[in-house]
Amino acid sequence: MNFEEGGKRFYAMVMPDGGEERWSIQEFSAIHPKTDFKMYNCFADADENPQLPGSDWSYTFSTANGRTTVKISIYNESFERMEMILEGFKLGFTASLENLEELLAAKS
Repeated sequence: MNFEEGGKRFYAMVMPDGGEERWSIQEFSAIHPKTDFKMYNCFADADENPQLPGSDWSYTFSTANGRTTVKISIYNESFERMEMILEGFKLGFTASLENLEELLAAKS
């Protein structure tokens, strides 16, 4: 992963049972340390060829009373595309949040 403006991350998402694999590309368009970052995310094949269209993501971080809040906004160009990816997205995003929760708990 190259986490800098203009950088990207190419990765495989593998089902917990080791089954189906999906590839994804994230291209970072703006990074402001400790406040926010933006990226474009799309599926790809194993050779890193994008499967368009993708989604624009915005992560915003704020801190109050010793707690950090993360707000994530995702823009899709159509409702139809959002519906098409929603089920797989729910599974993958839930797993990502659970991994983040474990990581944060281990650091406290």
